[in-house]
Amino acid sequence: MEITYRGTHFNGWQTQPNGITIQQEIEKGLQLLLKKETPIIGSSRTDTGVHAVQQIAHFDAEDFNPAQLAYKLNALLVKDIAINRILAVQAEANAHFSAISREYHYHLHQTKDPFKEGTSYYFTPALEINEINRACEIIKNWQNFECFSKVHTEVNHFYCSIYEAKWTQTGSNHLFVIKANRFLRGMVRAIVGTLIDLGQGRMSLDELQGILESNDRKKAGRAVPAKGLYLQEVNYPNEIYID
Repeated sequence: MEITYRGTHFNGWQTQPNGITIQQEIEKGLQLLLKKETPIIGSSRTDTGVHAVQQIAHFDAEDFNPAQLAYKLNALLVKDIAINRILAVQAEANAHFSAISREYHYHLHQTKDPFKEGTSYYFTPALEINEINRACEIIKNWQNFECFSKVHTEVNHFYCSIYEAKWTQTGSNHLFVIKANRFLRGMVRAIVGTLIDLGQGRMSLDELQGILESNDRKKAGRAVPAKGLYLQEVNYPNEIYID
């Protein structure tokens, strides 16, 4: 299931006791249409306020028409969630563990724009883009990202392979693109916050290197607001799909 959503009014992706989540809303729709409880597993657990251009989730069901189910789900779901398509995959395929890469985008704008409210971070200080991209090269060649992970995160390790990390500017709009095999909780927002510090001249490249080596979240920059973050794309091996 390929899903797009605006996360502004949701408490993130994953179902929780207090608050409305994306997963919860979709599962309610599936239960109504398939006449039984149908849990879904997402590729990434986006936080409160984070958006998705392409979130992927899998579920198990029999005897249904994928196109019709997507159409009916869209009719039930609130306007902030869209089901783009539903595809059949191999029984062992898993939206989370079968993914070979994930790509996140972070949007920042420096000129006040009412139409970007809730979907981009309004940040006015000047940023040195060339210096930020030098930092991106350092990050691409690193693997242990404990310094950018939320504390008390239950993971087996903090190692990630970064395939792409680049900051671009078009007029007053900024875009940070990062692609990796996996991401830690809060990792992208912490990286962006640290790059902003560096782009303002508040941190040197040597200091960034020291932060990476420290494995200490307290030494890295702040987490930027969730509203600028998008899960942009999730990729899978072709062999999981059933024609």
